[in-house]
Amino acid sequence: MPVLVWKLQPKDENALDVYEGYPRLYRKELVRVRVRVNGKQVRVMVYIMNDGHLISPPRMSYYNTIREGYMSASFDLEILRDAAKKSQTGRRKAQ
Repeated sequence: MPVLVWKLQPKDENALDVYEGYPRLYRKELVRVRVRVNGKQVRVMVYIMNDGHLISPPRMSYYNTIREGYMSASFDLEILRDAAKKSQTGRRKAQ
């Protein structure tokens, strides 16, 4: 799965919290990722859907925002398309 890492300012994190529905829909966790450029491991914050919420397709505006990010980073759009298709058939609760 492709990943981008940004250094956030507090005001940017606050805006993302609102956009992602934190803490009602998503929670924040710290995970370690290896950065390709220098091979170092860094701890990063990620949003993870809370248990009990139905997984459903993203709104078109949200999908387009993600798609734009994929294109800017030269990520394979097929990965995004596959995830969107799975969200249409999944409809399971997050666990």
